[in-house]
Amino acid sequence: MSHRKFTLSFPWARYSKKLIQKIENPRHGGYFTEEEAKERGMRLATGRQGDPEDGNSVSLYLLVDESDGVIADAKFQVFGQSALIGAAEAACELLIRKNYDQARKLSADLIDRQARDKAETHAFPEETFAHLNLVLDAIESASEQCMDIPFAEAYVPTPLESRGEAGSGYPGWTLLSREQKIAVIEEVIEKDIRPYIELDAGGVQILDLVNDTELTIAYQGACTSCHSATGATLNAIQEILRAKVDPALVVIPDASFLSQEFKGHFS
Repeated sequence: MSHRKFTLSFPWARYSKKLIQKIENPRHGGYFTEEEAKERGMRLATGRQGDPEDGNSVSLYLLVDESDGVIADAKFQVFGQSALIGAAEAACELLIRKNYDQARKLSADLIDRQARDKAETHAFPEETFAHLNLVLDAIESASEQCMDIPFAEAYVPTPLESRGEAGSGYPGWTLLSREQKIAVIEEVIEKDIRPYIELDAGGVQILDLVNDTELTIAYQGACTSCHSATGATLNAIQEILRAKVDPALVVIPDASFLSQEFKGHFS
């Protein structure tokens, strides 16, 4: 059976264009061997879920840096429906440069958003959600093989999971060092903010944290010329960080990174 015939077996017309591209041209298909992992000085963590006899199975191969638990590379093999190919491909894209603890926090929503054409429209039809969960289970299985690897010294895991949820901040925030506080903020931005901004070709990075409450950020890409960068987007970023990090945080965008079009509007 040809690859095209195989991928047409599910609700193809309701896949996003990005998802179709990932299915037809996966960049992370394949596998790593123990020998390859040793040559690159990495640990090979493998997660397998599903059963070919049941119609769907996925094998996930992660090369993990044993000095800090960061995933350097990821590949997958699947047997089953086209949605499983797309889910595994999108997951691999998100996993690279994350540590295994962050990998365990990957959600079906973030995988779906990685393949969306429009922020408000799902990439995967509802009947394919089981495939997303199969990939998440494989990630969990692979991550469990890395639990003995220490994280980078500055890494502090974020205990709160849901986005936009009211909260009282990060436990023990005032006891953390400045480096740890920035690391906590960076993880929240990486997990709960950056993936959504990047969907619209924008970006955000931390510039400074002053007096533990004033966070200066720089916008990148499309955000530098978007008026919501100083309105709705800025408010959303601040709301998420106040709920998950510290209710006293004030987020300030650096105007020097904004386009000339509305620097005057911001000042």
